[in-house]
Amino acid sequence: MAMAQKTSKGRILLVDDDPGLLRLLAIRLQAEGYEVEAVDSAAAALAALPRFAADLVITDLRMENMDGIALLKELRRQRPGLRVLLLTAHGTIPDAVEATQSGAFGFLTKPVNRESLMAQVERALRVSDGGYSELGDSPKLVTRNPAMQELLGQVRMLSDEDTPVLLSGPSGSGKTLLAQLIHEHSARRDAPFLSINCSAMPEGQLEAELFGHAPGSQRDGAEALPGLFQRAEGGTLLLDEIGDMPQRTQVKLLRVLQEKRMHPLGATAAAAVNVRVLSATHHDLQERLMGGLFREDLYFRLNVVHLRLPPLEARREDIPLLADHFLAELAQEGGERLVFAPEALELLVAAEWPGHVRQLRNVVRQCAATASAPVISLEQLQAVHGNAAGKGLPSFAEARDEFMRNYLVQLLTMTGGNVSQAARLAKRNRTDFYKLLNRHHLNPDQFKDA
Repeated sequence: MAMAQKTSKGRILLVDDDPGLLRLLAIRLQAEGYEVEAVDSAAAALAALPRFAADLVITDLRMENMDGIALLKELRRQRPGLRVLLLTAHGTIPDAVEATQSGAFGFLTKPVNRESLMAQVERALRVSDGGYSELGDSPKLVTRNPAMQELLGQVRMLSDEDTPVLLSGPSGSGKTLLAQLIHEHSARRDAPFLSINCSAMPEGQLEAELFGHAPGSQRDGAEALPGLFQRAEGGTLLLDEIGDMPQRTQVKLLRVLQEKRMHPLGATAAAAVNVRVLSATHHDLQERLMGGLFREDLYFRLNVVHLRLPPLEARREDIPLLADHFLAELAQEGGERLVFAPEALELLVAAEWPGHVRQLRNVVRQCAATASAPVISLEQLQAVHGNAAGKGLPSFAEARDEFMRNYLVQLLTMTGGNVSQAARLAKRNRTDFYKLLNRHHLNPDQFKDA
């Protein structure tokens, strides 16, 4: 039975072979604003999963044919970031140990207390995967973030094109991975994908790597060296950190893009170029253009399609999914399949990540390397991640206060500190508006010169 609300706080899949309890839990959850799908077996739950994009599964531990532990393991295989709560009236220590090691987020004891139910549900939904997206058959980039999902949609649309693409975003946000996906879903997928960091080597070496050199053109009389444009023939070349490319090299690159031909260093004859060029940068290229550090004509050649990757702090809903994904990678490399304890997972979501996805991956791998049990504890995470954990995500009250203060500052700036005018714009009476200003320690006189 499916019970839906017009506005849903989340989608919950209930699994229990007791029809009375199933109905009671569904009614309670629906009354709190959740969308509920209730089924009476593990097989029915697995059948419902593809059409009902659950944010959370609540399942009985003891069921016929396939019990809650077996269902939990299959759910972790199909949806590794999906959180699972187990219901039991027969809980034993071995059951709890096995369930925890298999990735259960928590337990609810029958008869289910309403307050405990809602507290566990709210806690689990804060770090559930929420129904992630993959690009085609590739498991490399998984996300539930709307901005990232839109990027994946754009990659799909670019699959049959040969358009130059500029990827921008902070270092560690996944620009190289997205470039690989563009290549893998293009008509050039069977040809090479090569990349070079334009800031990692001196100018002369960079040009030799890109364009190659003819035999005998070097001082040591070395044989001909094919450059990346030749080695990537028919495929894709990623120019990473393009914003740091020296200006002389920019001129040569522009000529190659315009003419589809290039001269290896020391060569007299030009060679044809059949390569799709992608570029990536953490800089604002327009700022570098205005500062005379980047050529305008090259900028427009490279920036035909611009894809911006968000920082990790703007896609915190992806952190639990990414953490599970990195742990699954380690298991595929021959390690033990590990999971994060619920408290550790909550801390991951709330942490500061100045190094973005790359830093998260390193932290997960360090936690796995130092783990002495199948469950990575809060203490282990804190030992690896240090004091930075837990500062990034404000509470609801903090976020609301920050929004209110910014709103009041904007009003006072617009009105030059005129409280009467600002109150009218906010549709509040003057007395209430003064109270708001006092609460947020704002002095209108400071805005009168603005």
